[in-house]
Amino acid sequence: MLKITVPGDENFNDETQEFESTGDFELELEHSLISLSKWESKHKKPFLEKTSKTPEEILDYIKAMIVTPLYPDDIFIHLSQENINQINDYIESAESATTFGMMPEQGKGETITSELIYYWMVAFTIPFEVETWHLNRLFALIRICSIKNSKPKKMSRHELAMRNRELNAKRREQLGTSG
Repeated sequence: MLKITVPGDENFNDETQEFESTGDFELELEHSLISLSKWESKHKKPFLEKTSKTPEEILDYIKAMIVTPLYPDDIFIHLSQENINQINDYIESAESATTFGMMPEQGKGETITSELIYYWMVAFTIPFEVETWHLNRLFALIRICSIKNSKPKKMSRHELAMRNRELNAKRREQLGTSG
């Protein structure tokens, strides 16, 4: 969950001759499957596509991410550039300690929508409680499930011979022999 402080109005106090900030508001947001579903149900198109989004669509996604129950109606006109940067950094964050090795390049896959993600959750028996997780963390879990449930890839004869040559070379080096 991301907590940001949205600045309020800045007014000049004639008595103190200083600028005062009033009405700062703390907003809580989640980049989750739930927010993705809300946005896609409104716009009727996949959010995760690489196509550019209009400023209104981006603002709608920020609205879909909000978990704070009550907030001022005009909060969005007060979002600072720092707030927007915090939101973007949060969306791009891995939110997981899991790393994946180099994967072979894949061709254009299917379009990822919230329904497809829910399908993956059902297929891998992932409980729906994780729909509030950070979306990138959920993707890591789905990818792990996919890897663990797939059959290991058989090595080709060439790959097997190469691996055996490397192992034999290491053993010769460790034992100090020539063959």
